[in-house]
Amino acid sequence: MSPTLLSLAFALALAASTLIKFWLSSRQIRHVAAHRGSVPAAFAGSVTLAAHQKAADYTIARARFGLLALAFNAAVLLGWTLLGGLNLLNGWALALGQMLPEAWQPMGYQLALIALFMLLSSLLDLPWEWWSTFRIEQAFGFNRTTPRLFLADLIKGVLLGVALGLPIVALILWLMGAAGPRWWLWAWGAWMAFNLLVMVIYPTLIAPLFNKFEPLTDTALKERVERLMARCGFAAKGLFVMDGSRRSAHGNAYFSGFGPAKRVVFFDTLLTKLNGPEVEAVLAHELGHFKHRHITKRIALMFAMSLGGFALLGWLAQQPAFYLGLGVQPSLAAPNDALALMLFLLAGPVFGFFVTPVASHFSRRDEFQADAYARAQASGADLSSALLKLHEDNAGTLTPDPVYARFYYSHPPAAERLAALAS
Repeated sequence: MSPTLLSLAFALALAASTLIKFWLSSRQIRHVAAHRGSVPAAFAGSVTLAAHQKAADYTIARARFGLLALAFNAAVLLGWTLLGGLNLLNGWALALGQMLPEAWQPMGYQLALIALFMLLSSLLDLPWEWWSTFRIEQAFGFNRTTPRLFLADLIKGVLLGVALGLPIVALILWLMGAAGPRWWLWAWGAWMAFNLLVMVIYPTLIAPLFNKFEPLTDTALKERVERLMARCGFAAKGLFVMDGSRRSAHGNAYFSGFGPAKRVVFFDTLLTKLNGPEVEAVLAHELGHFKHRHITKRIALMFAMSLGGFALLGWLAQQPAFYLGLGVQPSLAAPNDALALMLFLLAGPVFGFFVTPVASHFSRRDEFQADAYARAQASGADLSSALLKLHEDNAGTLTPDPVYARFYYSHPPAAERLAALAS
């Protein structure tokens, strides 16, 4: 593998992916703006013009903001790689590592490099997150996060990342240096075990750090949901209401956990917007994902893709051109495992972007299947009514650009989804 060819391939992939993203977002903005003036005929009796225009304005505002973020992130990625930013950071980490006791230096240097990178990346992302929350979401009436809560979430996220991320990263780095040529197989096993552990502990140990979860107290709704789950052969450890309104006016419902630790969680905002039959229909849709084993299949796919990724990293980490082609001079006096891991995580999404429409297609297929299941187990009319309310309350556009939707949308556009439910 030639460093020059890798540099060229990466630069071309980055340029192509960025241009495609710009083109798609521009199409979305133009299409939504062009259809802002009138409610689509299929929704004329159920969506007001004011709601339709708010959704259009919200979609356009987020898309324009996304264009700025896209240009910034592409420049940052180029800076980290081909322009030598990661190479410079590596030099700083090596200097810091030499200040540690000799026995701690190899691992200490690598963890310092990753910690510095994560810190700088977070600082670069912070203004964008702040603007999205306190300008865009605030302007459209969705934000309920206070600056104090925003800061508290940030601190909790950092501490949680250190508590959970540092041990698994240290383990993978140790395996890369100590487990021989097949280290990537052991690292993959450790990574999968870590992910399964997080799925199990998330509902009871992680999620409560950020939100309050109270048992569902609406007796009529609880009985309705329990009858639905009995019909579907689904068991959960409890039905809970989450204080989503602390941060946002958006509503949702989801299952959390894995195996016997599964919970059914409703946002409090969702329960204020939907009636009992509509909540039942939304939950039936989520149960449809379990009935069709969509979750299991996605976990299996994640396992397979992770295995392929670790195997590829195992080969790339041994190629000097991998480092040189992405703007980094590998060290002769220290392990390069952290460098390899970071370069792989930086470059991988650039090349992986081109399979986005394939993943989106299969995700939309799963959503149609879950809708069909919900129609059979509950009511298609109630699900349609719930979807319309959620689209309106979340300001989801009813007129997305078809090409943009085919490329990105993990859920079918509202018009297609409601038409399928009505057929």
